[in-house]
Amino acid sequence: MHLETVPTPPSEWKTDLLVLILDAGPSPFDVQDPLLQSRLEEVAAAYADETLEGEFFFEPRHREDLGAVVVYPTASEKGFSLWENAKTFASRAIQLAVRTGRKHVTFALNGPGGADLVSRMAEGAVMATWSFQRYKKEPKDRYADLVVEFAVQDPESASKSMKEGQLLAEAVNYARNLVSEPGDVVTPEALADEARHLAEQFGYQCQVWDEVRLADEGFTGLVKVGGGAAHPPRLIELTFTPEEPGPDHLVLLGKGVTFDSGGISIKPSEDMHEMKGDMSGAAAVLGAMKVLGHLRPELKVTALLVAAENAPDANAARPGDILVYKNGMSVHIENTDAEGRLILADGLCRAGEIGATHIVDIATLTGACARALGPSFTGLMGNHRDLVNAITRAGGAQGESYWKLPLPVEYKELLKTPFADMRNLGGPLAGAMTAGLFLQEFVPEGAAWVHLDIAGPFWRSKPWKYYGEGPTGVGVRTLAELARNWMDYMHP
Repeated sequence: MHLETVPTPPSEWKTDLLVLILDAGPSPFDVQDPLLQSRLEEVAAAYADETLEGEFFFEPRHREDLGAVVVYPTASEKGFSLWENAKTFASRAIQLAVRTGRKHVTFALNGPGGADLVSRMAEGAVMATWSFQRYKKEPKDRYADLVVEFAVQDPESASKSMKEGQLLAEAVNYARNLVSEPGDVVTPEALADEARHLAEQFGYQCQVWDEVRLADEGFTGLVKVGGGAAHPPRLIELTFTPEEPGPDHLVLLGKGVTFDSGGISIKPSEDMHEMKGDMSGAAAVLGAMKVLGHLRPELKVTALLVAAENAPDANAARPGDILVYKNGMSVHIENTDAEGRLILADGLCRAGEIGATHIVDIATLTGACARALGPSFTGLMGNHRDLVNAITRAGGAQGESYWKLPLPVEYKELLKTPFADMRNLGGPLAGAMTAGLFLQEFVPEGAAWVHLDIAGPFWRSKPWKYYGEGPTGVGVRTLAELARNWMDYMHP
């Protein structure tokens, strides 16, 4: 698919499909065609009195240069912002064009409200093209020949916006590809290779701990969780340092369990195939670093990926084992399927060693969070109000939704055990929060920290908005937005 911005006046539009968004605010488009405008006013009135719902498609008889027009009213998509609806409409328009064999699509954004939608619609259009076909006998790129134009007043400024939207969407699709790969392809070492490639591409500093170095340096969670796997664990560190770094050092910590069988506490077989996606947090962090490599924020950012495969074996972690971490905390393992927190604890310890001032960890951590919030919200917990609010605002700007959960001190009782400082499971109640309380014990002293539980939104079982069925790449855009606009969010 080829994207471009064009200054073509409406009288010279020539396209197979003209896409218009009807909104109560400043109009995104100006068709400058009396007959077409009259038709659109009739359509707007029909939507206003609710005789029309959904999209409206027609072929303008008086314009041979316009094959068809599709109109999307924001009033038909209640509950979402104009920016989010623009992405959804762009996605639907691209899919409509492909279904009907139309090779040329024009988004009319030449009106007073159009400039703000260019990046959003570019994002939705690119995300609409995602599909994972690497292993199909006859893969088909249905979008290869599609030309997408953004008809705007200021093509130069719009081109920059378009490319930013395209960049974000391509990073999300990159993360979705990683999550879609089988667990024997995206292994801990494969994630390390991805980090090395980004380091080479963008000039990042990169280092990787293999299983020997992990044991030597006391990263006990990774060693124990990955001990029973054919593919040994890795700790992966990727750092971007700007020319003039400020006092803040943001660490993005991603859970990278490349396949989670549950270990000795093995999972039920139903839907276990989705557990190749238990590295979605790591994929989100890599996707965000891909964006930041292009945008180069004025902030030191380190990506930490804790990568392991959780498999049952004679060398696997056993229920009843006790781990002692670098910070002195001991943990009694009661269930080997609560492994994510065991390796994230290592990542938090490492974040302290490198002087992190702010830490955001992202993980498919608990089924409890998915059951509480469903597939559209990420659970958010943390110890720092400003960082919590910054994540929420950054996510809102990018169409990713967060819901704050508490970390009640009284619930620490649920983690008590007579055998160690803590156990790795809090029992049947408040599972998302006890997981957060567990992680909080490893947060470096003085560091601001937020934990993101993406167990719900990392995967869609059916199409929604501009997502198809499968992985969503959730978190990529929020993390990139937070880092690139750090001063606005954290030091307004």
